[in-house]
Amino acid sequence: MNIVISNNRDKPIYEQITSQIKNMIIKGELAAGESLPSMRALAKSIHISVITVQRAYEDLQRDGFIETEIGRGSFVAAINRQLYQEEQLKRIEEHLQQAIELAKGNAISLEKMTELLKTLYWEEE
Repeated sequence: MNIVISNNRDKPIYEQITSQIKNMIIKGELAAGESLPSMRALAKSIHISVITVQRAYEDLQRDGFIETEIGRGSFVAAINRQLYQEEQLKRIEEHLQQAIELAKGNAISLEKMTELLKTLYWEEE
């Protein structure tokens, strides 16, 4: 499993691990039932504390992305990708609604907002 940790990011390390594993699951790079590295093995491979990996795995389990079985390890859970994407779209809509209200309150046109959204969207790649 290829996890890349950046010390220069605003995101805590456990969140970086969580988001990268979620993305691998959503993209199908990790299949349902597939075994994840043990917390100790992952911590050693990316040179961080086991406690940090434990927190990431706990978050992944809480969010339904992995299942942990005592004595056997952690495995990718069978998730409904469409349901997850729908939840994410709802979160995005909430943020966009705030941006729209701010734009309207400051007389910023839809064209300018569309241009800004496109610029920011393509900048991240």
